[in-house]
Amino acid sequence: DKLVLEKFPHAKFKYFNTVADEVLALQTGKVDAVALDEPILRVIAARTQTLYLFPELISEDRYGYAVNPDNPELKQSIDQTVGELKANGRYDEMMHRWFSESGAKTVMPESGTDGRNGVLKLGTAPVTEPFSYVDGSGGVLGFDIELAGQVARRLGKKLEVVSMDFGSLIPSLVSKKVDMIGACIIITEERSRKVLFSDPYYTGGIGVMIRR
Repeated sequence: DKLVLEKFPHAKFKYFNTVADEVLALQTGKVDAVALDEPILRVIAARTQTLYLFPELISEDRYGYAVNPDNPELKQSIDQTVGELKANGRYDEMMHRWFSESGAKTVMPESGTDGRNGVLKLGTAPVTEPFSYVDGSGGVLGFDIELAGQVARRLGKKLEVVSMDFGSLIPSLVSKKVDMIGACIIITEERSRKVLFSDPYYTGGIGVMIRR
């Protein structure tokens, strides 16, 4: 809210439970604009000809996975995986698929691991397309899920996706119910006091979408 008020000091706020509810409120004129993570709004705008995403961001943010502070080795594995994917071109290929300008749906590839070293539990809130969302068959997929699958493959583990509300992600990580969390999570100083973030794997920010 503070960031929005810095740009639009006379703004008044309405709150909704889901992204879909926010978009519907915008389409039906119940609100004049929606402020949300730019990559999420970009996908919506690409699929909806009646909505427009401003090119300017309210804020620029960095996104990353988080692990328990007691597990710096996992952070290192995440950072190494991202570095290798960027070096061999796989990262750019993933970006092209998941962040398509057309908003086209994509297929989740197999991570190709036999799980010989156990399970890697990823906590996620599957309401942040294209990072993490539920498809028509009830499966959880997205950029964050595929990237976590590559981390699991590096470790020789099977990826287990644990879905939950966004507000439960950090408590679940701190209590060690999951090994890592990822769901379009912005790296902040406040969150960093509780968890250990990976190096940023995506730079975006908060955008604004309106009706055309």
